[in-house]
Amino acid sequence: MTSKNGDLAIFASGNGTNAEAIIQYFQHHPSIKVSLLVSNNPEAKAIERANRLGVETNIFTKNQFRESDEIINALGKYNISHIILAGFLLQIPPDLIYAFPKRIINIHPSLLPKFGGKGMYGMKVHEAVKVAEEAETGITIHEVNEEYDEGKIIFRASCRVEKTDSPENIAQKIHQLEHEHYPKVIEQWIISKDH
Repeated sequence: MTSKNGDLAIFASGNGTNAEAIIQYFQHHPSIKVSLLVSNNPEAKAIERANRLGVETNIFTKNQFRESDEIINALGKYNISHIILAGFLLQIPPDLIYAFPKRIINIHPSLLPKFGGKGMYGMKVHEAVKVAEEAETGITIHEVNEEYDEGKIIFRASCRVEKTDSPENIAQKIHQLEHEHYPKVIEQWIISKDH
């Protein structure tokens, strides 16, 4: 695999702990690197984390994202080959999906298809898991298509939910799974696509 096949753009809207874990994982990788962090939220802590780790950032509005080629053009300037969603809350528009067919990946904080779909993100998912009295929850890593949380599933990992767990406890367990698995799954996904 050559390095041009592993230039990643991370899309993040919030705190950016997953983005940071991914950037750190690939910092000394021989053929995959994070070249850009893209955000729709100028206040996102993810931007600060990326800057601190030497990754360039691109901030845009919802209209620029949905109604122009600006994002696709920016990705082209950085020779981006794969897009990684890490806590990114906007739906990916069709033209971006067509520009990166089967090369956009997302992580969801539940065992899809449970607790997926529009409006299901972050603490909303963990609160729903608690209300439903689920015995287990987890993460699902999947390719992105035009429907929320319905792309081809690549990887799942689960954890137990104790009756005493609060949504915050559940969130901590999910963050551990995300940081442990997401960077490695991204690596395998990219390498498998290029062989």
